[in-house]
Amino acid sequence: MSADTPSRHFKERLQGRLEPTAGGSTYVDPAALDWQPSQFEKIAMKVLYRNDEAGEMTVLLKWEPGAHLPFHRHPEIEQSYVLEGSFYDHDGICRAGQYVWRKPGSLHETHSDEGCLMLAIYRKPNVFYKTAGFLKT
Repeated sequence: MSADTPSRHFKERLQGRLEPTAGGSTYVDPAALDWQPSQFEKIAMKVLYRNDEAGEMTVLLKWEPGAHLPFHRHPEIEQSYVLEGSFYDHDGICRAGQYVWRKPGSLHETHSDEGCLMLAIYRKPNVFYKTAGFLKT
Protein backbone atom coordinates (compact mmCIF):
# COMPACT_ATOMS: atom_id res chain seq x y z
CA MET A 1 0.00 0.00 0.00
CA SER A 2 1.50 3.33 -1.02
CA ALA A 3 1.63 6.35 1.27
CA ASP A 4 -1.03 8.19 -0.75
CA THR A 5 -3.57 5.33 -0.70
CA PRO A 6 -5.62 6.57 2.30
CA SER A 7 -5.74 10.08 0.87
CA ARG A 8 -6.72 8.83 -2.58
CA HIS A 9 -9.37 6.53 -1.08
CA PHE A 10 -10.88 9.44 0.88
CA LYS A 11 -10.97 11.67 -2.21
CA GLU A 12 -12.69 8.92 -4.21
CA ARG A 13 -15.37 8.52 -1.52
CA LEU A 14 -16.11 12.25 -1.62
CA GLN A 15 -16.75 12.31 -5.37
CA GLY A 16 -20.54 12.45 -5.13
CA ARG A 17 -20.96 9.07 -3.46
CA LEU A 18 -21.76 10.38 0.02
CA GLU A 19 -24.82 12.33 1.07
CA PRO A 20 -25.12 14.36 4.25
CA THR A 21 -27.59 13.06 6.81
CA ALA A 22 -30.75 15.17 6.56
CA GLY A 23 -31.68 16.33 10.05
CA GLY A 24 -28.37 15.05 11.45
CA SER A 25 -27.50 18.42 13.00
CA THR A 26 -29.56 20.10 15.70
CA TYR A 27 -28.85 23.81 16.08
CA VAL A 28 -29.68 25.41 19.41
CA ASP A 29 -29.80 29.15 20.07
CA PRO A 30 -29.20 29.56 23.82
CA ALA A 31 -30.32 33.21 23.64
CA ALA A 32 -33.79 31.99 22.62
CA LEU A 33 -34.09 29.74 25.69
CA ASP A 34 -35.39 30.94 29.05
CA TRP A 35 -33.39 30.31 32.20
CA GLN A 36 -35.08 27.51 34.15
CA PRO A 37 -34.70 27.04 37.89
CA SER A 38 -32.71 24.00 38.95
CA GLN A 39 -33.46 22.07 42.11
CA PHE A 40 -30.70 24.10 43.79
CA GLU A 41 -31.16 27.61 45.11
CA LYS A 42 -29.29 30.30 43.12
CA ILE A 43 -28.52 27.98 40.17
CA ALA A 44 -30.46 28.31 36.89
CA MET A 45 -29.99 26.38 33.65
CA LYS A 46 -30.53 26.25 29.92
CA VAL A 47 -30.52 22.67 28.69
CA LEU A 48 -28.82 22.52 25.27
CA TYR A 49 -28.86 18.73 24.87
CA ARG A 50 -30.54 16.03 26.90
CA ASN A 51 -30.82 12.27 26.50
CA ASP A 52 -32.69 10.91 29.51
CA GLU A 53 -32.24 7.29 28.45
CA ALA A 54 -28.44 7.60 28.43
CA GLY A 55 -28.34 10.14 31.28
CA GLU A 56 -26.45 12.66 29.13
CA MET A 57 -26.90 16.40 29.36
CA THR A 58 -25.13 19.50 28.09
CA VAL A 59 -26.26 22.59 29.93
CA LEU A 60 -25.49 26.23 30.54
CA LEU A 61 -25.50 26.85 34.29
CA LYS A 62 -25.85 30.33 35.78
CA TRP A 63 -24.75 30.52 39.41
CA GLU A 64 -25.70 33.62 41.39
CA PRO A 65 -23.14 34.99 43.85
CA GLY A 66 -23.04 32.77 46.91
CA ALA A 67 -24.43 29.70 45.13
CA HIS A 68 -23.50 26.35 46.61
CA LEU A 69 -23.88 22.88 45.11
CA PRO A 70 -24.17 20.30 47.91
CA PHE A 71 -21.86 17.34 48.33
CA HIS A 72 -22.34 14.90 45.44
CA ARG A 73 -20.76 12.08 43.45
CA HIS A 74 -19.92 11.98 39.75
CA PRO A 75 -20.84 8.55 38.34
CA GLU A 76 -19.12 9.46 35.05
CA ILE A 77 -16.76 12.20 33.89
CA GLU A 78 -18.10 15.74 34.29
CA GLN A 79 -16.69 18.57 32.18
CA SER A 80 -17.11 22.28 32.92
CA TYR A 81 -15.91 25.33 30.99
CA VAL A 82 -16.36 28.66 32.76
CA LEU A 83 -17.54 31.51 30.53
CA GLU A 84 -17.90 34.20 33.22
CA GLY A 85 -17.02 34.43 36.92
CA SER A 86 -15.65 31.46 38.85
CA PHE A 87 -16.47 28.46 41.00
CA TYR A 88 -14.35 26.26 43.25
CA ASP A 89 -14.04 23.12 45.34
CA HIS A 90 -11.42 21.61 47.66
CA ASP A 91 -9.02 21.01 44.74
CA GLY A 92 -8.98 24.53 43.28
CA ILE A 93 -10.77 27.33 41.47
CA CYS A 94 -11.95 27.49 37.85
CA ARG A 95 -12.16 31.02 36.42
CA ALA A 96 -13.53 32.49 33.17
CA GLY A 97 -11.78 30.90 30.20
CA GLN A 98 -10.72 27.84 32.22
CA TYR A 99 -11.85 24.24 32.13
CA VAL A 100 -12.08 21.51 34.75
CA TRP A 101 -13.12 17.87 34.51
CA ARG A 102 -13.98 15.50 37.29
CA LYS A 103 -13.09 11.83 37.45
CA PRO A 104 -15.83 9.18 37.56
CA GLY A 105 -16.60 8.29 41.15
CA SER A 106 -15.19 11.55 42.57
CA LEU A 107 -16.93 13.31 45.47
CA HIS A 108 -17.04 17.03 46.24
CA GLU A 109 -19.16 20.12 46.79
CA THR A 110 -18.78 23.36 44.86
CA HIS A 111 -19.21 27.06 45.61
CA SER A 112 -19.25 30.34 43.73
CA ASP A 113 -18.66 33.51 45.71
CA GLU A 114 -18.92 35.89 42.73
CA GLY A 115 -21.32 33.86 40.58
CA CYS A 116 -20.51 32.24 37.25
CA LEU A 117 -21.78 31.13 33.89
CA MET A 118 -20.53 27.77 32.72
CA LEU A 119 -21.04 25.13 30.07
CA ALA A 120 -21.28 21.71 31.73
CA ILE A 121 -21.30 18.31 30.02
CA TYR A 122 -22.55 15.23 31.87
CA ARG A 123 -22.50 11.60 30.76
CA LYS A 124 -24.61 10.66 33.78
CA PRO A 125 -26.36 12.91 36.31
CA ASN A 126 -24.58 13.84 39.53
CA VAL A 127 -25.80 11.83 42.50
CA PHE A 128 -26.87 13.84 45.53
CA TYR A 129 -28.08 12.56 48.88
CA LYS A 130 -31.75 12.35 47.89
CA THR A 131 -31.78 13.06 44.13
CA ALA A 132 -29.80 13.06 40.89
CA GLY A 133 -29.08 15.80 38.40
CA PHE A 134 -30.03 19.46 38.29
CA LEU A 135 -33.64 19.18 37.14
CA LYS A 136 -36.40 20.07 39.56
CA THR A 137 -38.32 17.03 40.73
